[in-house]
Amino acid sequence: MDYRIAIIKGDGIGPEIVDATLLVLDKVGKEYGHTFKYEYLLAGGAALDDSGEPLPEKTIKECKDSDAVLLGAVGDPKWDGQPGNKRPEAAILGLREALGLFANLRPAMVYDELAFACPLKPEIIEGGLNIMIVRELTGGIYFGKRGTEVIGGASGSGEFVDHLRGEKTLPSGRFAYDVEQYTEFEIKRIAHVAFDMAMKRNKNVMSVDKANVLDSSRLWRAVMEEVHAEYPEVKLDHMYVDNAAQQLIKNPKQFDVIVTSNMFGDILSDEASQITGSIGMLPSASLGEGAFGLYEPIHGSAPKYAGMDRANPVATILSAAMMLRYSLGLGKEADAVEKAVEDYLAAGYRTPDIMTEGKIPVGTMECGRQIAALV
Repeated sequence: MDYRIAIIKGDGIGPEIVDATLLVLDKVGKEYGHTFKYEYLLAGGAALDDSGEPLPEKTIKECKDSDAVLLGAVGDPKWDGQPGNKRPEAAILGLREALGLFANLRPAMVYDELAFACPLKPEIIEGGLNIMIVRELTGGIYFGKRGTEVIGGASGSGEFVDHLRGEKTLPSGRFAYDVEQYTEFEIKRIAHVAFDMAMKRNKNVMSVDKANVLDSSRLWRAVMEEVHAEYPEVKLDHMYVDNAAQQLIKNPKQFDVIVTSNMFGDILSDEASQITGSIGMLPSASLGEGAFGLYEPIHGSAPKYAGMDRANPVATILSAAMMLRYSLGLGKEADAVEKAVEDYLAAGYRTPDIMTEGKIPVGTMECGRQIAALV
């Protein structure tokens, strides 16, 4: 079967880790009788260099016409200090919005071969760790009304500031606000993603909120309970975000699927990634309605290592495995890639970021070749 995949290599180490990943995808195609047609597109710093825009319209259009998007990484120090809409990172937010990507999946796994790198005591992660964090991606405080205004003086204050402060008397000066807001619709659709994910795993969902303080969290919790009624086989619990941050360190194995809001998910997923010991191993998926999704490693573009053939492509390769599973419906093929990564680690191959004494050093492309050979 033929599949059309939009490829955005991006900046820094992005082109290298994507090239290594395409070796693995090509091997999957050969072994399982699929044809992956790649459409190479620009976004981030590479697009800024080419057209002056971080996210060209052509890239958006071609992504929409594809079955899935595979992204390397974006970002480059040369664009530091530029306005937000002229930075490479603007491409990521733009893609999420343009492609309707509302659910971010971030697995946090500890591989037996890399358990030594976990900063927690060995007994805490004994037997392995595999958490799936489901983060709502297009609502909440990052997309609510925001601004900075001046209270008092000749400029007075805006109507929205007056509404926000209510009866509270504020001194003259600058006043900044970012509004946390969620609709029932936004919460319902992310809840379905979490419960559907749990049905394929251990049937446990932990919904994380701050319902003791926030109205938006109280709505979040109520809607989670309503959707839960459609999944009687799944166990649903609730946890305040501050406690969840502690429990991820104290007892991470209690979690199966964590579902939470945009900002809380941003913070907790980064915390969980550090438990695993290496961000070079962790993939992610951003899903929209239906099967469409964008897949990328959680790490950045690491421009100082660009062109050195030392970047670890495993997170991108595992992101491609998620793409096979969730967007292309190729579960057996995804299993094969994930097993190849495990076999690669068991064989002792290591890129510099996870290198230890007695292991076999490999560069970016050789890592891709070795994993491809094991598919």
